Amino acid sequence: MKLLTSLALLAAVAIAAPFGSAQGKPAPPKSVRVYVFDGGKLDGGDPARFSLKKEEMAEPNMSIAAYLVVHPRGVLMWDSAALPDRELTAEGKTTRYRIVLPNGNERFVTTATKIATQLATTGYSTRDVNYLALSHYHYDHTGNANMFANATWLVRQNERDIMFPDKPNELTRPETYSALKAAKTTLIKTDDYDVFGDGTVVLKWTPGHTPGHQVLFVKLAKTGPTVISGDLYHYPEERSLNRVPTFDVDPKQTAASRTALDAFMQKAGAKLWIQHDLVAHGKLNKAPAFYE
Repeated sequence: MKLLTSLALLAAVAIAAPFGSAQGKPAPPKSVRVYVFDGGKLDGGDPARFSLKKEEMAEPNMSIAAYLVVHPRGVLMWDSAALPDRELTAEGKTTRYRIVLPNGNERFVTTATKIATQLATTGYSTRDVNYLALSHYHYDHTGNANMFANATWLVRQNERDIMFPDKPNELTRPETYSALKAAKTTLIKTDDYDVFGDGTVVLKWTPGHTPGHQVLFVKLAKTGPTVISGDLYHYPEERSLNRVPTFDVDPKQTAASRTALDAFMQKAGAKLWIQHDLVAHGKLNKAPAFYE
């Protein structure tokens, strides 16, 4: 089934690519759209790192996601998956890939389709993306960040500072986002950053996991208000059992960020998409389908 899905996606690219390249990007939508990209499955690690026990978890493995947000005034890329497209050597075939972090630790990602291939199915190309925003700097969110270095990078100063140290951070792959160092950059100085100025696409500061961690709020006309979590949560059990990962930069700040976001979501009537929730992510419609 996964192979058939991948082949169907590749077939869709053959149709969409000429539209995106020869005829230009699609006409601006009347309201905000979100395209969901599938970056594959990340093998689950030690539950204790997330302050959980194995028996408390329904699914230990994690999904990897990226999102294209299309607004009438422009296009935003949110996160960029874990495996760089250049390292995906068997497109159309579900394959397990090994990632080595700066400290020598290994991570394993199982995936079948490049982010660029999924982007092409939407009719948009990398040159059509006006803005890039990363939830944070960890390797499983920056895999294809360099692909969008021609866009304006929306980042908080304390997050940018920690991304380019003399010695790489343990949970990073600096080579996947190195091009951002010279990219056009907007340094966000407010807790909330309204990307298009109308309240429909907002970056919300939720520090704790990393100093400049942020989540994405999108106000969708049909789907309803939605928050895309970054790594404020990894597993739904973190939320239901009120557990905070042990490797967060500031666990107390994470807890405070969660409390503040819960209050905001309740007031806004928003639902939460946990990016790493493998079961929930598997139920979302993937590009070229979209939410609006």
